[in-house]
Amino acid sequence: MPATRTRRPVLDAVAAAAVDLARGAAEDVSRETSGGPATVGEHLGAVPEGDRVVVHRFASTDPGYRDWAWTVVVARASRAKTATVSEVSLLPETGAVLAPAWLPWDERLRPGDVGPHDVLPRIVDDPRLEPGYTAVPGTRPDGGDGEADQDEADRVALWELGLGRARVLSAEGRDDAATRWYTGSHGPTAEQARAAAAPCASCGFYLRLAGPLSTVFGVCANEWSPSDGQVVSVDHGCGAHSETDQVLEPEPRGSLVLDERGVDPV
Repeated sequence: MPATRTRRPVLDAVAAAAVDLARGAAEDVSRETSGGPATVGEHLGAVPEGDRVVVHRFASTDPGYRDWAWTVVVARASRAKTATVSEVSLLPETGAVLAPAWLPWDERLRPGDVGPHDVLPRIVDDPRLEPGYTAVPGTRPDGGDGEADQDEADRVALWELGLGRARVLSAEGRDDAATRWYTGSHGPTAEQARAAAAPCASCGFYLRLAGPLSTVFGVCANEWSPSDGQVVSVDHGCGAHSETDQVLEPEPRGSLVLDERGVDPV
C-alpha cells in the first residue's frame, strides 16, 4: 500500500490574531490559581495544532515557574469570523525545573528508611520470596474425610523442621542478599578487610550460617570487633581476629622530676 500522506495544519489567520483574547484568558486563570496579580509575560508565538486550531504561548513571570509558559488553545468554528478559547494551562518549556519521575514506594525505599515504629505493607508477589510449604490434603485409613486433620499435621511437621513459614527466600532473594552482603561493608572489599592480617574464616569468633549461604557467610561474635553481631563473609577481616597478635612496645616514660624547692600552701 502507498504511504499515507498527512497534511500539515495551516495557521488560521483569525485564531492566530487572537493574541489579546488568549492573553486575557491566561491572565484570568493565573489570577484565580495564584490569588494575586497575573503572571503572564510576553507572547512567545503561535503554532497551528489542527484545522482552525492555534496554540498561543506566553512566558510565565512567576519566580517559582521559570521556563514555564502559559499555553492557550484558541479555535475557530467553521465559517465563524471570531475565535474562542478552548483550554488554558501552564506547561514546562526547555530548562524548566520538574519533579523527578514518580516511583512506587518499594523502589524508593532505601536501607535505614524504616524506623522503629514503621510497618511496611506486604508485597504479595515479592520475587524474593516463595511459598514455605504446600498443604497436601490427606485421607484417613477408614476412608473418611481427613483433609483438615492432615493439613494441620503437615503444618506441625513442617514447623518442627523449621519450615513452618508462609514464605521463605527464593533463589533470587538469596542471590540479592548474598550480593549485597558480599559487596558491602562486611565483605572482602571493605577497608578494614583489606588491612586485616587474617580472614574471618580462621577466626574463633566466626559463627558459620546454616543453609545455602553457609559456605560464604557467618556472624561475628567478638564484642571488640566493629562487625560484632553482623553478617560477615569468610574472606572479611578486622583487627580483632582471635589468632593474630600485635607486639606491644613498652610505653616511653619521661624522666622523673622532683621539686625540692617548691612550697605547697597549707
